[in-house]
Amino acid sequence: MNSDNLIQIANNKLLTVTTRPDIIMVKGKGMYLYDTKGKKYLDFVAGWGVNSLGHSPKAIASALKKQSKTLVNASPAYYNLPMVEFAKLLTESSCFDRAFFCSTGAEANESAIKLARKYGAVHKKGASDIITTLDSFHGRTLTTMAASGKTAFRKLFEPKTKGFVKAKFNDIKSIKKLISKKTCAIMLELIQGEAGVNISDKEYITELRRICRKEDILLIFDEVQTGMGRTGKLFCFEHYGVEPDIVTLAKGIGGGFPLSAMLTKETYNIFEPGEQGGTYTGQPLAMAVGIAVFKELQNGVIENCAKMGDLIKTKLYKLSEEYEVTNIRGMGLLIGFDLTKTKGKDFANKCLNSNLLINSPQEKSIRLMPPLNITEKEIDELFWILEKNLVKK
Repeated sequence: MNSDNLIQIANNKLLTVTTRPDIIMVKGKGMYLYDTKGKKYLDFVAGWGVNSLGHSPKAIASALKKQSKTLVNASPAYYNLPMVEFAKLLTESSCFDRAFFCSTGAEANESAIKLARKYGAVHKKGASDIITTLDSFHGRTLTTMAASGKTAFRKLFEPKTKGFVKAKFNDIKSIKKLISKKTCAIMLELIQGEAGVNISDKEYITELRRICRKEDILLIFDEVQTGMGRTGKLFCFEHYGVEPDIVTLAKGIGGGFPLSAMLTKETYNIFEPGEQGGTYTGQPLAMAVGIAVFKELQNGVIENCAKMGDLIKTKLYKLSEEYEVTNIRGMGLLIGFDLTKTKGKDFANKCLNSNLLINSPQEKSIRLMPPLNITEKEIDELFWILEKNLVKK
């Protein structure tokens, strides 16, 4: 079947949930994707930061092959060996004591929300309100959409889950005004990716930690996008010198395989049997992949992320001297910049026609989130394409 027929089928048979170009990807290798026509794309979207080791890395292929011959699935009512091994790796490499595994970032965030509300029920006289921030993004389930501060979500799918109040991002006064006896947790992204790579201030996070301790409120960091090496450290909160009570992880944790996690401390190990779970929690294939990705990250990949992120920002600053690039920001390989003349989506489409995949989360902004093992050669290719499509000042 030729490419045009496949695209027609895709357009007619798949439920419309997003706007997609008339391209069907069939292969991925390293930093590149290939479509049905054999066209090769330099990928700086990486599945929205999912493909932390690039496309079809040997580590993941080997882990899947080996585990699929041993144990594909077992009921989550039983421990399985890779589940135990991965929990040990994550907790012994962090400030946390307990791990819960699931498949998506939204699931991990719902787990954190449930745990916070259980804590409020048991220890805070039924407190259930959770403070989140404007412009935040925590997922697309009804509850995580309610938690999100994304403007487009406000009137969708009513009635959504109640009990979420929104503070201004990076505004400690806004947080303080919303705290009450009903508050059980504060939940936020250290870097708001969907909002255009908005970075939280260190003083703001330090004060949040102090307030949460004083008021007996759980501090939850949504590191679905920023965790697992993306910012040049294993966890983004390491840049801030604080420890949350709960952290959620997804995207890069499985390197492209569906996997997420919620980590917490022993104090909050309060779920009773049956209150939390799921058919695919701790599924052996996912656990084996998580272990493989984790070990690769520890083998110089996180350091490479920090180094290559600095290189990209240095090159962007140089580019901004002559072209419409401004407001360069980010940590590690989660980088954003704004355009002064071209709309973000228009620029992304121009780059697509030049075989480069980039993301525009806001009207004037561009987000770059390539695999963490990117090389200088691929960064040079990125800037050759960017310069080709940018408008001069």
